[in-house]
Amino acid sequence: MTTTQSTDSTYYQLLREQIGHEFDAHMQYVAIAVWFDSQDLPRLAAHYYRQSLEERNHAMMIVQYMLDRDLPVAIPAGSAVKNEFGDVREPIALALAQERQVTEQIEAIFQAARAENDVIGEQFMLWFLKEQVEEVASASTLLTVAERAGDNLFDLENFVARETIGDGGESTDAPQTAGGAL
Repeated sequence: MTTTQSTDSTYYQLLREQIGHEFDAHMQYVAIAVWFDSQDLPRLAAHYYRQSLEERNHAMMIVQYMLDRDLPVAIPAGSAVKNEFGDVREPIALALAQERQVTEQIEAIFQAARAENDVIGEQFMLWFLKEQVEEVASASTLLTVAERAGDNLFDLENFVARETIGDGGESTDAPQTAGGAL
């Protein structure tokens, strides 16, 4: 399969769209972090600022992969983000729903690569599948702790300060990031 033929593939179409999805996740996490900052919850804010950088890096990993494969890259306009939340559990639940949606998107991209017999594409997506398992598990745990903490936000902040939630964006086997990881 030549590069010209493959750029019209479902796999590459979904991959191009995923750049936008990752940047949308990045911006939503920034909005969540800012909301937690405005609520004087610095540990939760810091956690979501880190999450926002992870999502930005994921987008730029896809960009680098496409550049390396000599494929056209376009950065799409972003979607609207939610900035207002009724309570502390709402943005955490939104983050979990977002991670579950991204997992479905990554699975579809992997399946498209497999269906098109793009073994390089399939191999590239394996890291993202592994990353999504960690992302969903971490977001799910944080929501469970928030629900258990109820109105005692000090317990939630202490949990975030004490525990390592996720991998913090550190992965020795991560794909290269265009422009370098932040």
